[in-house]
Amino acid sequence: MLPSVLIANRGEIACRIARTAKRLGLRTIAVYSDADAGALHTRVCDEAHLLGPAPAQESYLAIDKLVAIARRTGAACVHPGYGFLAESAAFAEACMAAGIVFVGPPPAAIRAMGLKDRAKALMEKASVPVVPGYHGDRQEANFLRQKAYELGYPLVIKAVAGGGGRGLRRVDKHAEFASALVSAQREAQSAFGDARVLIERYVGSPRHIEIQVFADAHGNIVHLNERDCSLQRRHQKVIEEAPAPGMTQDMRATMGDAAVEAARAVGYVGAGTVEFIADATGGLRADRFWFMEMNTRLQVEHPVTEAISGVDLVEWQFRVAAGEQLPLQQQQVRLGGHAIEARVYAEDPERGFLPSTGRILALEFPERSGIRVDTGVDVGSEVSPFYDAMIAKVIVHANTRQAALEGLTAALDQTVVVGPRNNVAFLSMLLRIPDFRAGKFDTGLIERNLAALGAVQRPLDKAAAALGAARLLARQHMRHVRDADDDTPPSPWDATDGFQLSGPRAITLPVIANGERVTARVSYAADGVAVDIDGVAEADDDARVIETDDAVYVVREARETIVKLLDFEAVDVIQSSAGGTVTSPMHGKVLEVLVKKGEAVRRGQRLAVVEAMKMEHAVLAPRDGTVTEVAVAVGDQVAENAKIVVVDPIEKV
Repeated sequence: MLPSVLIANRGEIACRIARTAKRLGLRTIAVYSDADAGALHTRVCDEAHLLGPAPAQESYLAIDKLVAIARRTGAACVHPGYGFLAESAAFAEACMAAGIVFVGPPPAAIRAMGLKDRAKALMEKASVPVVPGYHGDRQEANFLRQKAYELGYPLVIKAVAGGGGRGLRRVDKHAEFASALVSAQREAQSAFGDARVLIERYVGSPRHIEIQVFADAHGNIVHLNERDCSLQRRHQKVIEEAPAPGMTQDMRATMGDAAVEAARAVGYVGAGTVEFIADATGGLRADRFWFMEMNTRLQVEHPVTEAISGVDLVEWQFRVAAGEQLPLQQQQVRLGGHAIEARVYAEDPERGFLPSTGRILALEFPERSGIRVDTGVDVGSEVSPFYDAMIAKVIVHANTRQAALEGLTAALDQTVVVGPRNNVAFLSMLLRIPDFRAGKFDTGLIERNLAALGAVQRPLDKAAAALGAARLLARQHMRHVRDADDDTPPSPWDATDGFQLSGPRAITLPVIANGERVTARVSYAADGVAVDIDGVAEADDDARVIETDDAVYVVREARETIVKLLDFEAVDVIQSSAGGTVTSPMHGKVLEVLVKKGEAVRRGQRLAVVEAMKMEHAVLAPRDGTVTEVAVAVGDQVAENAKIVVVDPIEKV
């Protein structure tokens, strides 16, 4: 076994790799950026070293810095995790040139599978079925548009490089192709430095099913059965499970053989995932699946495979990197029970899943048999705008799919995340969708059920807001009592017994709840103080309340309500600049400014594009009008609610 490892990553995956490495006796070396100083992964490793500033290009993507630290610390190997440089042939080569083992496939295999067009050509030669489409080199817009017309709609445009749904667009009409192509190319260039795309037929009722493969340097290749990753949003996985519901033994064997041949075709070594798309119309069939791509790394969803196979995939990675043979042959791979994983993200489902940032004030997960939680944060950790917004993965393994579903639903109901907005309530509701429970789903399930999943703008939880107002009031009263001079005689106005000469005593308390100005009514009676908002009394159920210096966070049914006392100065400023001011929906980087001062715009027109946590978000005009101010430039980093442009209404004559 190798004696030491530098983990060239951060967050959850760095902690997960360190856990296995320590069990195997490896010395663990963490790296971190300025934004991650003191982060959990730096504390669970034996030592930690600063890479550089927060932007990934200057830290986690800086090959020279990573190799230099590996050499300086005497790391025997480098584990890239997933994301960042995990699928970088250049990084693998740099490690090898420095005499350091790269825990991953050979650079040639990374390159072969790193570009989707070349990968599909290789798969066709290996007799692995691929989705019909154009996978060639020509990239002229008119040529691609013609190829799209010949292929027919609906279709998908995909970035040749990379993955994770970036640079991917579904197109339903020929008239939409040109704008979708520009958008896909821009996002591909931004994410991968490569704007090239391919075009493929859109598969009806698609299921996203992938096969975990593993190969050693001695020519042995096995697959560890399949995972179903069909529950997706914006082409990014949300829930994963193993085995795939409705999978037949015949299809599993056929798909597994195809995945092994795909790995063999590129001389693969290590852990990899061969992703297929299946047409689930009328059920899964062995003659209706096609190769999509191969991820030459460990996958985010690898824990569900570990659960059903009993294999520690990271341990296998280390053993193969050390030159050992695979511990199991194909006939020894077991398939035990059912496992489901949910990805907990710092995002706001009620605002289009916009990324959320901020300090984690409370974090609790259930601890019992059958539940696994992989996380890279703890209480006090900061979710920054620079990296992926994952908070944790919650995995449940049980004997049956039904038991696993029930277990994960219960686990999410008991999960508490306070601070950044998060998707815990959304995940819990998703697991309760009848079609998903019945195994009748495809990649469009979430989009078809956004309202049922609470992923739409929802009314303020007034009971939670009233509870927050009550806590603020009580805190204010306690501060007043503490600050009072002991020699000062008690004031009758401080009494909370409800006595008043002119009837029941009540006051109004203006507060801000989730950014909305509301008025809490505070009633004093002989039996205590009661608070309500529009007649809705404060919550008296099992709501969780966390207090900070300037706010109260109320978590009720996994929804978070933030309540603050009204700051009249701040409100006056907000009101005076409101109206036509268009602000950034989240922290991020301005990729594009699409308007100029003096330009007339229409309601819904794209004004700018902001990127946050690997995703692009269009900033739209709220109404018809004229641009009177452009407050940002391309490349600017903007905070949430920062001014982007000002659109004044068109004067009516």
